[in-house]
Amino acid sequence: MPISTKRLSNFDQVKLLDSEFSKYYPWFSISDYHERCLSENEIGLRVTLLAYDNDELAGCSHLLYESNYPYFLDNKIPEINDLNVFPHHRNKRIASRLFDELEEIAAKTTQLIGLGVGLYKDYGNAQRMYCKRGYVLDGNGISYQNNEVKPGETVVVNDELLLYLVKELSNSKN
Repeated sequence: MPISTKRLSNFDQVKLLDSEFSKYYPWFSISDYHERCLSENEIGLRVTLLAYDNDELAGCSHLLYESNYPYFLDNKIPEINDLNVFPHHRNKRIASRLFDELEEIAAKTTQLIGLGVGLYKDYGNAQRMYCKRGYVLDGNGISYQNNEVKPGETVVVNDELLLYLVKELSNSKN
């Protein structure tokens, strides 16, 4: 299969991520985000997987051992975060490959894994994929900037408005 993955492990990969994100996403501006990801990989707070399609960087995703979402943090639920597959590499099961590996990594230390998903149409494919993979609502409603949205509140519908889901890892070693 032409799809392979590697863990983020060096600054050349950081530069490649910055370059590819800049190419495909007009909203992306180079910052120290991918450098911080590398640092967090080195100290064990995060696992960043890079996906390659025939040796061309096709996307990436992260496993955060300490989520910014309070419910996951309080319950020690690692979070799959920031899944990105670049447009011309989509529909090749790359996202599923990233998820398979991140779930396998998480299953070595935990029974549950979680993720957040946006609520507008751009997230439709992700919403369907997560449900097909066995993720279910965590039961805590929607969050905006990782804070619970209470009835009657007004929030902006953007990438910070999320619904969080969890999945039981059946092959957990715990």
